[in-house]
Amino acid sequence: MELIDTHAHIDMLEGYAEYYIEQAAENNVSKIIIPGIEAEGFAAIIEIAERYKNIFFELGLFPTETLKWTDEYPEMITELSKHPKCVGIGEIGLDYHWDTSFVDKQKEIFIKQIELANTLRLPITVHDRDAHEDVLEIIDKYNNGSEIVFHCFSGDTEFMKRITERGYYLAIGGVVTFKKADILKEVAKEVPLDKLLLETDAPYLAPVPFRGKENQPAYIKYTAEEIAKIRNISVEEIAEMTTKNAEKVFKI
Repeated sequence: MELIDTHAHIDMLEGYAEYYIEQAAENNVSKIIIPGIEAEGFAAIIEIAERYKNIFFELGLFPTETLKWTDEYPEMITELSKHPKCVGIGEIGLDYHWDTSFVDKQKEIFIKQIELANTLRLPITVHDRDAHEDVLEIIDKYNNGSEIVFHCFSGDTEFMKRITERGYYLAIGGVVTFKKADILKEVAKEVPLDKLLLETDAPYLAPVPFRGKENQPAYIKYTAEEIAKIRNISVEEIAEMTTKNAEKVFKI
């Protein structure tokens, strides 16, 4: 059985990356993708990816960091994206949960990064928190050819159907194991398997039985097991399909 963690902030974990990568390998996690958050962190995630053959990275400016955007960003990301381990633009999008005082700036930079991903012919990992309609409207209008992944999916089944009908993917993490995650459990039950990815979002959102503690890629198996249980199929089937999807989207 092989699992792929499509979204893990290994650079934010306490301790050495090597420990978490070894733990992941012992739990059948064959590949891990580290998302970019801001330029100051790009060097660290690139260094990790260069040290380990099964680690890849994305480049992007997180929505709450968009006030840091400068005219140098597109050129910098374009140059760094030439690295063979760069597999996408992310995580980018809109976040209306923490601060809505600069929504227009978030939208502006989201659009710029979508257009950059299109130019670079790279997939896009989308951060969408309390912003479903605006995120979808912008993607529909501005995306031109890039694969789309809704990371840490938080919509309902109706929204899931709207994005999968467009050919977009969604990634589910440890929240699906929580007792009061009825909406996400229903999404996990109904989502087409050919549009499903797995992630941890480590160090955040650790699954049961580690809820409230630091998350890590090794724990992705609990998410796979929970989705298999919800769908009444084998965890091997979940692993096979989600791994196939991740390899297709990110070309890894």
